[in-house]
Amino acid sequence: MAKDDRSPLNPFTGKEHYDTVDDDEFLAECYNAYYSELNQYELLDNTQTGQMVFDITASLIHAVEDYLQKINRMDYVIDYYDWEVHLVNSNIANACCYPGGKIIVYAGILEYMQYQEELAFILSHEISHALLDHSRTRASVEQTKTSLSSASWMGSIALDLMGFGAAGDLVRAGVNIADATSHYFLTQPWGRDNELEADKLGLIIAYLAGYDVSGVPVFWQRFAQDNANEFDFFSTHPSDEKRIAVMRESLMDMYNRPDFFSQPLLPETPKAKDEYKTSGMGGNNPGYDGFSAQDSGYQYNQADSNVSVHRFQVQYNCPGCNNPIVVGDDFCNSCGLNLKQLHCQNCGNHIFLTDNYCMHCGKKL
Repeated sequence: MAKDDRSPLNPFTGKEHYDTVDDDEFLAECYNAYYSELNQYELLDNTQTGQMVFDITASLIHAVEDYLQKINRMDYVIDYYDWEVHLVNSNIANACCYPGGKIIVYAGILEYMQYQEELAFILSHEISHALLDHSRTRASVEQTKTSLSSASWMGSIALDLMGFGAAGDLVRAGVNIADATSHYFLTQPWGRDNELEADKLGLIIAYLAGYDVSGVPVFWQRFAQDNANEFDFFSTHPSDEKRIAVMRESLMDMYNRPDFFSQPLLPETPKAKDEYKTSGMGGNNPGYDGFSAQDSGYQYNQADSNVSVHRFQVQYNCPGCNNPIVVGDDFCNSCGLNLKQLHCQNCGNHIFLTDNYCMHCGKKL
């Protein structure tokens, strides 16, 4: 099946989104941007933390594909999504999912999290942007409005993925197919609705993957308010009363939902009700004592997705003094060792802090 042969109906919204881009050209540009960004960093995939990031991502993808199989919509991902995830050595506190399923997690984001559930939500939120065709729709609108070259509008998408999209006065498009007379139309500025949609679908995906997401509103509010100027992800994904209320309402909707397969998960953009603006699910729950989809009777057969509460164990030791260091540091704060210029004691070649073996001589480090 060719990429452009996908059904035009998005399986998560039940709507046909504005779309003028060529699949092969669009994905080629997205992949080029992804690998260009990836090549700037040392990969941490072979570390314990990198494996944890992979496992969480895999559980979310399994949940997405399990859902699509149950509603007979695997056409949406076959030949279009080529899932890939990497943890990179960077102090940047961010994560993003490019169209086509290419994911980057910057190590700096892990310093702000205590539980795997928190990272699961961040990743499912970013995956949701891709699944909801937000970047693709934006590209279509920009292409239609300005007739920019593919490289130009791909650059704008890359900026948005990295957290700079909110600075511009950008528009997005949607298609309302609730009745036979509906048609394509441009809606409001890029950002608000997209974020609310990704929040709700992200909560559902993490929930279906087996994660307890009841504490997400508190997690989101705490870090967005306390670290807005320094935490890249939350500075570009702001918290406010309405957004937290939508999260709380989304949780209640999930817990009371009779099934997840008879109707689209996101038939309309979530709206906050007044009763969720001051209290609600997760309001005073820092320890994730709520429940996941398995607790409500939903059965999911991926063993690695049945993740309960696990605190992060993210720590490396300086090879010079053995004191704890933070991934991304240039120097050890205890002994001053230059962590960017490490050398194998056996062959003298350059090695990385996170290497288990020297790639030149094979010596165990």
